[in-house]
This record gives sequence, C-alpha cells and structure tokens, in this order.
Amino acid sequence: MSRPQQAIGPQPEPIPSPVDVLLQLPEVCHQAGFGKTAIYRMIKEGTFPEPIKLGPASRWSQLEVQEWIQKQKAARRAA
Repeated sequence: MSRPQQAIGPQPEPIPSPVDVLLQLPEVCHQAGFGKTAIYRMIKEGTFPEPIKLGPASRWSQLEVQEWIQKQKAARRAA
C-alpha cells in the first residue's frame, strides 16, 4: 500500500471568507450615501438590496450593500 505524496514546500494560506455584518439603517445610509427615503424608494424599485427582517427590526447585509456600491461604480465606468 502506498502512502499519499505530501506537497513539498510551504502551503498557501486558505483565503478567508468575508464576514458579513448586519447593518442598521443609519449605517446603510452612510455607506450608500443616500437618506432613508431614497433607500426605501430604491428598495421599492428593486434597485437596492432588501433588508433582512428580524422581528420588527430591519437589517441589511453589509456584503450586499458593498456589492451594490461596486455595481454602481462599474456602471459609471461603463457609461
């Protein structure tokens, strides 16, 4: 029976998965650069990430908000 070969040399570090944080509306407004009325209007139009409902509270995924920001920047470059 042969043993599996082991790699020689240093092994690359695994790439850590980004940690998602749930944001409250004031932080969403700060990161996106819009007021709460504009945020809710864009949600209604389907152009901004919907919140995650936790009972009566609404929270947004920071990763989704950051992805939305990146898409806005990419659209600017494509225009």
